Amino acid sequence: MKFVGAHVSAAGGVENTPKRAHEIGAKAFALFTKNQRRWEGTPLTGENIEGFKAECEKYGYSMDQVIPHDSYLINLGHPEQKKLEKSRKAFLDEMQRCEQLGIKLLNFHPGNHLNKINVEECLDRNAESLNWALNKTEGVTAVIENTAGQGTSVGYKFEYLARIIDGVEDKSRIGVCIDTCHAFAAGYDLSTEDGFKAMCEAFEKTVGFEYLKGIHLNDSQKELGSRVDRHDNIGEGKIGLKGFELLMNDERFDDIPMILETPNTERWPQEIELLYSLVD
Repeated sequence: MKFVGAHVSAAGGVENTPKRAHEIGAKAFALFTKNQRRWEGTPLTGENIEGFKAECEKYGYSMDQVIPHDSYLINLGHPEQKKLEKSRKAFLDEMQRCEQLGIKLLNFHPGNHLNKINVEECLDRNAESLNWALNKTEGVTAVIENTAGQGTSVGYKFEYLARIIDGVEDKSRIGVCIDTCHAFAAGYDLSTEDGFKAMCEAFEKTVGFEYLKGIHLNDSQKELGSRVDRHDNIGEGKIGLKGFELLMNDERFDDIPMILETPNTERWPQEIELLYSLVD
């Protein structure tokens, strides 16, 4: 079964997100548990925590279908030690927020090498950062999101994700979220049947579908292999409907949160309906 939803606003408190997801017909959802553009976050209150859990139960959301995104400021592979420590501290706070809310997954970007260290060292720093954070928390799986490869960002090749996973000690608490726009921009042509098959084979060979914990559903404004991260609405970009039809009919993508991050948020209810209509 497919669980399609969107990244909904947490304005007014995280306890408001389940209702917002329900209102757009989502079967899964993403959120920020704090302001994503600030290092420090206001501590969650008992009202936030209990309200979130109660609303998830009210609207029928399993914690398996909730996948928050961490702050955009965090770089777990930062080349400078002080800034790396700042990122690690912020990431630990995000993990602990998920613990408090009972959430099992936390999505993150693997960051940038900033031309100060090589790619491999940046990936290894990610693994070291994850080991540090996982050792201080329980029950939350860190989910690496593939990137488009823009600038000095790492993680746009499946081999890069596999290297991070290889360096993580507790393999039961590490996973991957595939962003369709990022994958296409990085050169994985999921717009055609042959290309989609090749992408899945590459992922299985290098990472393994046992690590797949989520999907970000985004069309791409930019061409295949552009390494430019520009999301488009479903079926209106360079991927087109065929790629999403293939994804929606592939059982390997069952039972995980599939999250829209498309630019026209008012169209999310229609896009959710559209995606389900593609299922044979």
